[in-house]
Amino acid sequence: MPIVLYPGRIITIDTAADVDKAMKALGKESIVGIDTETRPSFRKGVQYNVSLLQLSTADTCFLIRLCRTGLPDSLVAFLENTEITKVGVSLHDDYQALARRRRFKAGGFFDLQKHVGRFGIEEMSLQKIYAIIFGEKISKSQQLTNWEKDVLTDKQKLYAATDAWACLKIYEKLEQTRTRTR
Repeated sequence: MPIVLYPGRIITIDTAADVDKAMKALGKESIVGIDTETRPSFRKGVQYNVSLLQLSTADTCFLIRLCRTGLPDSLVAFLENTEITKVGVSLHDDYQALARRRRFKAGGFFDLQKHVGRFGIEEMSLQKIYAIIFGEKISKSQQLTNWEKDVLTDKQKLYAATDAWACLKIYEKLEQTRTRTR
């Protein structure tokens, strides 16, 4: 299968002030793809906080370096906003990881894993769901890299953006399919 890569603009955010600007831009959206990345631990009993939050529209993906910004008020308000649908895979895990950084009440979260079964899809991983729907592969080669490095590599950024954007693409395709079958 051919490998799919996010085709849009990627903006890396390292400061709370830039988080505020991104949330202002995303506040105009109705649907956003969401995903998180956490620095992997290769030692038993060692667990890191979520390092990166990816929020993607069709043409822009914001990579918020939570290891530097924390969860500012504007981001918490976005995550609690029920009028903006945040689409992802395994969102319960992402929510738990984010809530360890700062408590909030998730609003507008839409977990694809809970809905793909209605379309005859039994797979639960993002990579497999995307492959079934689009016939393209999402590379996972960057998944176990250090998301807290001083500077993220271009490959890390592209991988992270692709994951959040792929969630949005899957949701849009399923919605098209659902409305055609009514």
